Amino acid sequence: MAVPEVVPIAYTPKHRTESIGRYADGQFLASITYAFPQGFRLDQGWEEHKRLYTVLHTFDAEGRYRDSEIWCAGTWAQQLRNPDGDGSVLQSARIHLAKLLRSLPRRSYTDIAIRPFQVTVEGVLFGLVIREDEGESWAELYPDRLAFAEPWDGTYDT
Repeated sequence: MAVPEVVPIAYTPKHRTESIGRYADGQFLASITYAFPQGFRLDQGWEEHKRLYTVLHTFDAEGRYRDSEIWCAGTWAQQLRNPDGDGSVLQSARIHLAKLLRSLPRRSYTDIAIRPFQVTVEGVLFGLVIREDEGESWAELYPDRLAFAEPWDGTYDT
């Protein structure tokens, strides 16, 4: 079965799709995720290249991509140097995500349905990208690496 034109994504509290839903101007998908830039090789000092991003993608009511706010909170190496407290990379990312979500008027957390899109920031691919292998097709959220496939009920596989 082909990837549908609009891909459902199920809201799952306390899991990786806990920051999705609708707001006054459409739909949103937000996350905090680590990512490497495209083409990165592990022998290049990976701790300095693995970056933590706060991501907010917005869509209209029909799931058409509108915009993204993507912010790098820091690297894995920085997180290791300061793992706890207000100054940690992870804590900074969480605070920034909360601020972004608060900026969405009439926000509610619920299932969404969006169309594939992609944007590259700092050499990192972000988006819902159609993939195909051995005759099977799916939509994959990058850089989170969540795969959506048949039966197209919004659940994901990692």
